[in-house]
Amino acid sequence: MKIAFDAKRFFHNTSGLGNYSRDLIRILAKYYPENQYLLLHKNKSERGSDILENSDVTFVETSKGTMSRQFKMGKDAQKQNADIFHGLSGELPLKWDKNPIKKIVTIHDLIFVRYPQYYSFFDRKIHLWKFKKAAQTADKIIAISEQTKRDIIQYLKVPESKIEVIYQGCHKAFKEQKSDEFIQQTKQKFNLPERFILNVGTIEDRKNLLNIVKAIKDTEIPLVVVGKKTKYYQKIANFIQKNKMEKQLHFLEGVSMDELAVIYKLADIFVYPSFFEGFGIPVIEALFSKTVTITSNTSCLPEAGGPDSVYINPENHLDIQAKIKFLWDSESERKRRSDKGFDFVQKFNDEPISHQLMNLYQKIIS
Repeated sequence: MKIAFDAKRFFHNTSGLGNYSRDLIRILAKYYPENQYLLLHKNKSERGSDILENSDVTFVETSKGTMSRQFKMGKDAQKQNADIFHGLSGELPLKWDKNPIKKIVTIHDLIFVRYPQYYSFFDRKIHLWKFKKAAQTADKIIAISEQTKRDIIQYLKVPESKIEVIYQGCHKAFKEQKSDEFIQQTKQKFNLPERFILNVGTIEDRKNLLNIVKAIKDTEIPLVVVGKKTKYYQKIANFIQKNKMEKQLHFLEGVSMDELAVIYKLADIFVYPSFFEGFGIPVIEALFSKTVTITSNTSCLPEAGGPDSVYINPENHLDIQAKIKFLWDSESERKRRSDKGFDFVQKFNDEPISHQLMNLYQKIIS
């Protein structure tokens, strides 16, 4: 079988969609090396270069020009005699020739419809148009959670039979044991506190970091934050300054994937009170790291967190505060929940996910 992928995100996105693309192709190449995996884009980068070392993964340079991804990439895949074209980020090419090819699209979330206030008018319109078009064109849609499946049915008016839920996993760094030396180096490099709670993700409104900061006010619990700053950061900086919390907060930048894996393992608690997610990869990363997790009781987060994470109302910083204090003061409860969470998260391992993907590919071809 020859499967072509829109590899724009694979080569050029550092986080969410890029990680999804690289992990998906990495696990397919590992567990199903008998197939050919074609990565289509105008140019490649150093990202994912280790995956391209697999003999079954090939970079295919697509036609140049503006809008070539929309108008030429599909035909480029057909010229390669691909059996399937898989759009990894909610989009499919608009133009195809007469050669037969099956089309799959992964849709991660429809947050821009649910929370329009976080997006410009133009972005909302263009996203919705692209997603609707892709959903119509696709033979099958992959939703990365049951929540996303429900949203696709509701907002894109797609029949349920067209959608398959296949969860995503996380980077292999979170499943590896790091050396004591590397752990010590990471602690020193980032000057980490002896004990701390952790938050990971872009520092933006929807991720709701301000309510964690409010929750730890008047406690001595240190908070380590790893994530790219947006305009929203200024709200947090103002609150920290006003309440003289500078020593309690540690904002880290330039963290590698291996260092991040160590930071997760060192944290006492991972706190993720996002208002809405398509899936919530950081929750999976924390559970693989055996770090107990506090997350929101909304959207797909209970799907990712399982029965032994602790759930909060993300609007209520006092609820977040109570749950943090409860776990912070009880080592035995942290241990019990982290062990159970680790058992639960095995369903997001590479092998079961690769089997689900391959079953879908084979089903669509036959």
